Amino acid sequence: MPTPPPDTIAILEQSPRRGHSLPVQFVDLLIIELSNWRWGWRSMVIIGMVFPLLSMMLLGSFARDLGNDALAYILTGNIVLALLFEHQGKLTSHFSFMRMAGALDYFATLPVQKMVLILAAWAAFFILFIPVLLTTLVGGMLILHVELHLHPLALIVVPLCALPLAGVGALIGTSFRTPEEANAVDRLLTVLMLALGPVLVQPERLPSWLVTLGYLSPATYAASALRQVFLGPVTNRLILDL
Repeated sequence: MPTPPPDTIAILEQSPRRGHSLPVQFVDLLIIELSNWRWGWRSMVIIGMVFPLLSMMLLGSFARDLGNDALAYILTGNIVLALLFEHQGKLTSHFSFMRMAGALDYFATLPVQKMVLILAAWAAFFILFIPVLLTTLVGGMLILHVELHLHPLALIVVPLCALPLAGVGALIGTSFRTPEEANAVDRLLTVLMLALGPVLVQPERLPSWLVTLGYLSPATYAASALRQVFLGPVTNRLILDL
């Protein structure tokens, strides 16, 4: 058997498997994630649009006499609800399926970082979330008659609100043995996040202990940040929320 040239041996020993830069990894994984939904993205977007609209119609019918503040909480709370379903819930299902199918083991053999894979999945689902966000905002104006005061910081705040929820979803999806267990925990956590703290309901209408527990929920901070950038005014509280 012929011996490889010394130069070839040196190259193989120095860099047996050298990965791409982080931006290249992110773009490649984002394309892979988006291609997973090239056939089913329409149904995902439509379902994501309908649920917040129905929730606003139902809650708005009860809160219409409670003032504009109550309606504002319903609007931003339903945006948080959409974020929980479209990011935490979808990433829970996505990563639990990849774990069961062996896709995570496959990605582990590639020269890519785990955090970049999570960021790519978050970005893919955020792109699919944009129509849901726009529909919820327009629906809030038409159904709840809430006046929007959009701030340019919304372009930064909304993705940052989605990022920790995506991380929670990825953690749940990879921590349980079956997708059924992961989805059950995700649904329970979604209900708790919406119930704890002033997400859908004003803090003065909640028990003090429930408001206090809300500080442990990322949904509380997301709702506060979204109220500031969509309804105004933006205060120093935004720094704490982010």
